Amino acid sequence: MGAKTGLLMYADGDIPGLLRHAEAPDPDRTSALVRRSYPDAAIERWQGSTLYNGVYPPPGRAYAGSWPGLDVLADRRLMIDSPSQLPEHLVAAGAGRRLVLHAMHSVVDWLAFAVWEDGHLLRSLSLSPDRGVIENIGTPLPFEQPYWAGDRPADVIPWPGEEQDTYPLPFHPLALGEDALRCLCGFVQEGHPEPEDVDAEAISLLGFRTDDGAIPPRSL
Repeated sequence: MGAKTGLLMYADGDIPGLLRHAEAPDPDRTSALVRRSYPDAAIERWQGSTLYNGVYPPPGRAYAGSWPGLDVLADRRLMIDSPSQLPEHLVAAGAGRRLVLHAMHSVVDWLAFAVWEDGHLLRSLSLSPDRGVIENIGTPLPFEQPYWAGDRPADVIPWPGEEQDTYPLPFHPLALGEDALRCLCGFVQEGHPEPEDVDAEAISLLGFRTDDGAIPPRSL
């Protein structure tokens, strides 16, 4: 599958802690979450997935789950170059809560993540080797510090004939992306699992078929 995510989480507290206690998602609450997220879309139920396998749904599909204090929405259309441009109705739904966006695409080594508190954007980062730093807003979060300090240099094997070319970023976006996913959401996709990580394969998400709706098309 590779490291590909298009993930939005709303939480009343610590996301990893809430996920550790998540049982089956509430169908009515989850359907309401999806209707709020796609206010102009035609929506139908579809087969579900898990949090681990469902973070990059097929085109025109979304996975979602709602529990007390926590809402999760996965849709590849959330993979926008500039997280600060997340549609306003999705940001407004995070009033009084923490909102986390996490998106990455292993084919192009692209990463984006953002954190809002009570609708206020605290941090947004988006970068790839082809485009460099696309967006960099706010103070780097603690898990980022080793990367910006040069302690996590990119370990990339060059293509034959390109041995003299250096990687255009000081670190690999997907390495930071896995740390961001763990620290912000409690689990990883491709990284080595740690004992305290959330078991994302044990968390069910409900599936929905949607039309274009109000979420902008992904740019990758």
